[in-house]
Amino acid sequence: MYDLFSDDYDRFVNWADRLGYEMPFIDAQIQVLSLELKHPIHILDSACGTGMHAIALSKEGYKTSAADLFPQMVQKGKENAKKAGVNIDFKTAGFGEMAQAFGDDQFDLVLCLGNSLPHILTTKDLVHSIKDFSSVLRNNGMLLIQNRNFNAVMKQKARWMEPQVHQTEGKEWLFYRFYDFLSNGLIRFNIVTMKHEIDADWKSHVSSTLLRPLLYDELLHLLEQEGFREVHAYGSMEGEAFSPESSGNLIITARKS
Repeated sequence: MYDLFSDDYDRFVNWADRLGYEMPFIDAQIQVLSLELKHPIHILDSACGTGMHAIALSKEGYKTSAADLFPQMVQKGKENAKKAGVNIDFKTAGFGEMAQAFGDDQFDLVLCLGNSLPHILTTKDLVHSIKDFSSVLRNNGMLLIQNRNFNAVMKQKARWMEPQVHQTEGKEWLFYRFYDFLSNGLIRFNIVTMKHEIDADWKSHVSSTLLRPLLYDELLHLLEQEGFREVHAYGSMEGEAFSPESSGNLIITARKS
């Protein structure tokens, strides 16, 4: 799905709005780490997509690395970083492969944003991925996870998400996202991409991938089982309290012991 979607990904996401909303929370966590660790912070953006969070952090002066499973996303990230004039160490690596990809590099903050972790479909692979995050974090380093609140999603069975629109150079794109709730407990995540040149007919296609609805209690248990401490849950990047029944997102910060 994501290799095919890579050309449209930066049209699908309104990065100015998203970074404007999310970066203050991320920066606040970095400030906490900086005060405690008293050395320059090294950040890893896992499942980095087209690299925009990593680029924003690099522009702020942080040493930043980034990884994604999909080569086309990594290539887009490299192109975006070059345009932005920043130097980022990009690797093609999926969950559970960070230690292998980055060797002896150790990080003070590992980001896992954009509802990426629910793409892991088995408990075994999820445990392996959390262990991998821990292995690349320095002691007292932080893991920051941003997922949808699947407690609410599974309770409400809400299928449709807000559409996204992009217009430029006489062209228009519409993106519709929706879920199919499967009998095996997984979710099929679909993105309908519609595009046309002004006054021309629309063309469309559907991209799909599977998600495992990762619930709060399970994620909390796995993090604590791996030895993470000071685990805090938020309902949004504004830092509001997490409500399993009503929050739109589940934001987790956790420190490596």
